[in-house]
Amino acid sequence: MKIAESWLREWVDPDLDTEALAERLTMAGHEVDGIEREGEGLDGVVIAEVVEVGKHPDADRLSVCKVNDGSGALVDVVCGAPNVVKGMKSPLAKPGVKLPNGLKLRKSKIRGVVSNGMLCSAIELGLGDESDGIIALPDDAEVGSALTDYLGLPDAIIDLDLTPNRGDCFSVLGIARDISALTGKTLRATTVSPVQATIEDTHPVDVVLPEGCPNFAGRVIRNIDPTAKSPVWMSEKLRRSGLRAIHPVVDVTNFVMLELGQPLHAYDLNLVKGPIRPRLAKKGEKVVLLDEKEVSVNEDTLVISDDSGAIGLAGIMGGLSTAVSENTVDVFFEAAFWPQKFIAGRARSYGMHTDASLRFERGVDPEGQARAVERATELLIEISGGEAGPLVVESAPEFLPKRDTIRVRRSRVSTLLGVDIADDKVTDILQRLGLSVTQVDDGWDVISPSHRFDIEIEVDLIEEIARVFGYDEIPEATAIAETPLELVTESQIDLEVAATTLVARDYQEVITYSFVDPDSNKRLTDIDSELVLSNPISSEMSVMRSSLWPGMLMAASANASRQQERVRLFEIGKSFHGTLAEHDEVVRIGGVCIGSVLPEQWGSKSQSIDFFDIKSDIVVLLELAGDVSGLEFCATEHPALQPGQAAKIMRDGVTLGVAGKMHPRHGRFFELKRDVFLFELDAAAALASRAPKAESISKFPSIRRDIAIVVDDKISAADLISAVESSAPALISTVRIFDIYKGPGIEAGLKSVALGLILQETSRTLTDDDADAVMAAAVQKIQEKFGGELRD
Repeated sequence: MKIAESWLREWVDPDLDTEALAERLTMAGHEVDGIEREGEGLDGVVIAEVVEVGKHPDADRLSVCKVNDGSGALVDVVCGAPNVVKGMKSPLAKPGVKLPNGLKLRKSKIRGVVSNGMLCSAIELGLGDESDGIIALPDDAEVGSALTDYLGLPDAIIDLDLTPNRGDCFSVLGIARDISALTGKTLRATTVSPVQATIEDTHPVDVVLPEGCPNFAGRVIRNIDPTAKSPVWMSEKLRRSGLRAIHPVVDVTNFVMLELGQPLHAYDLNLVKGPIRPRLAKKGEKVVLLDEKEVSVNEDTLVISDDSGAIGLAGIMGGLSTAVSENTVDVFFEAAFWPQKFIAGRARSYGMHTDASLRFERGVDPEGQARAVERATELLIEISGGEAGPLVVESAPEFLPKRDTIRVRRSRVSTLLGVDIADDKVTDILQRLGLSVTQVDDGWDVISPSHRFDIEIEVDLIEEIARVFGYDEIPEATAIAETPLELVTESQIDLEVAATTLVARDYQEVITYSFVDPDSNKRLTDIDSELVLSNPISSEMSVMRSSLWPGMLMAASANASRQQERVRLFEIGKSFHGTLAEHDEVVRIGGVCIGSVLPEQWGSKSQSIDFFDIKSDIVVLLELAGDVSGLEFCATEHPALQPGQAAKIMRDGVTLGVAGKMHPRHGRFFELKRDVFLFELDAAAALASRAPKAESISKFPSIRRDIAIVVDDKISAADLISAVESSAPALISTVRIFDIYKGPGIEAGLKSVALGLILQETSRTLTDDDADAVMAAAVQKIQEKFGGELRD
């Protein structure tokens, strides 16, 4: 938020220069992002009047002006501005003046005509970014006087980065309150004198949803002067705060919002049809806003309506149908308190961000509406005249925020801040903040004012004490803590080890959002998540993910769209399951692979990744936990994976995760044109390790026997190995598949599998008879279980 220092000092004027004031604000938690100085170097710029405007003899787009600069004689000035007219007053930079943009003026000839200076635009003087014409000053500007005197320059514009909890500081008054508390300087009176009604006119207001609008203030003002212009002092305050002067009615509402922190809205009363009703939107309801965009309103959004329907989004933006214009003579001012729960996230849901929504989302003073309307009425009548009706306030106190007494314990202050602050100092700090303070035996009972809605518990008040006391005044203390030896366990492999292993396998780690699009979450998990965010960043990030895959596939898609043909990503993070009442968070390890097995190179032929490549990565990862002899990849069905290329990963009967090829229909959804292979593991189960168990090594030699069997092509390697191992478990130590053949000599639908059997005994040397018996048992087992035959 930007605040002009001159405006701030109208409310409180501490004995600090600009830099010291900025430092004090930053140390109090209101970080000053920057200070922009306006009006420096404009000492030679004066107010001049254009007496005559003639056409330049040699340039169609230039004018030759006779200008009165107050010196007594008219001077010629060549001007290229399209808006220069006879009788206007504008800033004149005389020869010898160096402008803020670095241009040094001198008397010169322009296309043969001598120009004695320059009539200036706002951008040339560093007073804004408008460059389409010279500045037009009001008629009351005194010719020959310094522009800096007339505009109150130079001035410093302080750019503050305010924290979201301090909604009360999004105004000049809010910052002034804090400066007063920090420096002890007296704050200007914050009360606004009531404007006496001169007419009895009111406009009906029907608050049909009091919990959504517990305080509503309004006033009718008739017969304003539609030709009136906002005074320079107001236009300048608005400009230095980042807003442009538009129309006196609009300018007044913006001015009061910046000054007091209460957004207002003004209606052209003659365009309002029937009572004003704040209510929730109806299904399918639409409204055209001030920016001329039509929006379809969600049913959870508060709207302002009349008999014609919705005429504005409450706390966000007014509607075009009742907007004030240069023809407006009767105005209705509205200032309402919209609770944060009815406003939070609503503007973002329509892709909007307004000054009003910024303040209402962070909170406004629930008792400041009447004051804001009184101030706006006072200003509008001063500028445009008119007759004010009585102030009407509709209030539902039972729905307004309650201010409870908070006990601040003396011992708690000392414990949290690490310093003992005298009782009278604490009392003084709290009172300077505008709090009601009563000292009790063990501390203080405090009641916060309505504008400090961020103060709810004891630690909030202790933070306020620290801010005003000064963080830099709290002495530094060296912390002393025990550093016990870290517990080392063999029952779980550290996630960092798993990450390092995948990096070594040529994967790159990603971190994606935990909230995803409900459609992609449903597609990949077949689960309608009940963990829906009440205030999502966007509709594409509105549910908690049930799998790591949606975010990872979006990352893969972003890489693929940037011509990255080989993508290997992994993520270690949480998936979320269950309901809001009973939710569960599971740490998972997920992976996505696209493209070739190896990076492009001349030493090997390019080969696309397949299921067995990703399987090997999973096996290496699971080997971290020790023995993988009990590991199984069982065929399964999964909503994200293609049938026939999906496997459930199990170890000793425990499901660890799933892996396979992504279904092509999902590839179209994520805009991935190549085959995608995925895996996802439950980290706790996958990395669960058992303590190492030593086994004796046989001192007797092993022997090997090879057999080739013909079996159905659908029989898996794991099933074959398991069957052979079970045929003679006492003698078979290892079974290896070293060849698979399909082709001539083998019937269609069958395959020849060559198995190597490693035989060993721990108590004796095996004989040929032992080997022959094992071979016969293995063949018999395969025949019985799979109908396989020994290949000749």
